[in-house]
Parts: sequence; C-alpha cells; structure tokens
Amino acid sequence: MITSTPSVLLDGLVFPECPRWHQGKLWFSDMRGHKILTVDAGGHCEVIASVQRPAGLGFLPDGRLLMVSEAEPFLRRLDPDGLRTVADLSSLGSVVLNDMVVDKEGRAYIGDDAFDMAAATPPRPGRIILVAPEGDARVLAEGLSFPNGMVITADGMRLIVAETIGRCLTAFDIAPDGSLTGRRLFADLGVIGASGVLPDGICLDTEGAVWAASLATSEFLRVTEGGAISQRIPVPGKWAVACTLGGDDRRTLFLCTARTTPQDLAEGKSTGWIETIGVDVPGAGLP
Repeated sequence: MITSTPSVLLDGLVFPECPRWHQGKLWFSDMRGHKILTVDAGGHCEVIASVQRPAGLGFLPDGRLLMVSEAEPFLRRLDPDGLRTVADLSSLGSVVLNDMVVDKEGRAYIGDDAFDMAAATPPRPGRIILVAPEGDARVLAEGLSFPNGMVITADGMRLIVAETIGRCLTAFDIAPDGSLTGRRLFADLGVIGASGVLPDGICLDTEGAVWAASLATSEFLRVTEGGAISQRIPVPGKWAVACTLGGDDRRTLFLCTARTTPQDLAEGKSTGWIETIGVDVPGAGLP
C-alpha cells in the first residue's frame, strides 16, 4: 500500500468543492465562500463569479461554464454578460442540487442529493437529473443514497456516481440518448474500516480506477472496480472533500480539503485548502 503527503497550493478558502481541470487551470466552487474560482499551477487565484452556495461545475463543447447551486433549483451558464438560466428544475419537484458532470455533447448529469444540512428533516432518496443543451430536463435514476461526485468514462459509455450515505460507488451504462441503464455496484465502501467510507467527490484514471474523497476517514482513496484500495493519501485532521486529476499530463491530483464539523459547516464556518500531489496513472474521462 502506497501512502503520500500532499502540498498546499491555495489556502484562505472556506469549503472548496467540485474541482475541474480546464484550459490550464483548476476551476472549483468555494461552496461556503459563495464563489466560483480558478487557480493556476503557481497558486494565482481568480474569482470567476459570486454565487450563493455554488456546487457542481462543467463545461459545454464551446468552453462555456455550466454550474448549479445548493441554494437554487437552476442550471446556469456563464455567458460573457453574466450568468443565464438554462433550466429551472423546480418543475421536477423539490431539489437540492449538488455535483454534476457534463458530457462531450453538453448534456448535464446533475445529482439531486435531497439533503439540506441546515434542515432538520431527514433526507429523502436522491436522483440523477439530465439536462439537454437546449434546457429540457428529465429524471434518469432514483433511489440513490445522497448522489455526490460523478464521472463519465473516456469512451462515454459509463457513468459512475458516489453515493455518500450509501457508502458505495454505483455504475450505469449510458444509452445514445443519454439515458442511464444497467445500474450496478462498482465498489462497496461500507466494508472498509470500522464505519466504512463516505465517498464525496471522485475522479477517474486511465486504468479505470476511481479516486474518491473519504470524508469519514480523512483520506483520498484509489479504488478499483470491486472495491480494492490500491493507494491512500491521508489528510489528518481535515475533511477529504473532492478531487480531480489535472495538469498538462493529468498526473497531478488536486485535493479539496477542509477543517470543520457538520454543525459548523451548516453555519458556514470552515477553513479550506486546495492541495496537490503527483500520481503515476493519469486522469481519464470527464470531468
């Protein structure tokens, strides 16, 4: 088992989430800092937009940013003159939007995690929603236990989603029309450690393994299909929130970490970082 120690690229954040490597920079949401930002390899940071509780990010084929927020039921697009609404998802019922992956055709797969940390009510089963480029929306999958990070394989044929409360990674086949079929278990993470792994943000490498942020155990795990752990990156005393593979050769693993508690985070109290570490196997697929 290989363990490694990451380096801090950027500090001064609140709760970084949903990292994406795009056009030579890391894009990410500071969810409780209410901003979408970028940072380059030298640590230079830029605010792209101010948004209440931003979450999942993705990019259209023409490079424009798509984003969702935990605080509102909209898929939005960043145009030169500002954010514009692509789809109002309130027509699908009550939604709490979280992570998202956008495919090469510009179709957005969005997790409705059905859980508001500030609310007193228990979560209902979550869903995956598809929004077409023209804004048409439909529910593709239901009954997920807090759908979180999502990836699409390089061939565009499979989607893998982290079910945080379900303590697992779940795979689907992607049909030509974007529908999801063949739901199956990719990895059971509830059998790892004393209480199992609570997977949050994920990314994929060229060997088909998934890097998963493990909130409960303060580490990032490289998980192969079937659930074997081939590498661990501990971040002691911090939450492991999300990760992505980027850099010119996609061999830099960017880590979103935070020091907080569930109670403090519900009040917006947190300290966050972007950290980096080199890996041997490069990234693949989307995001």
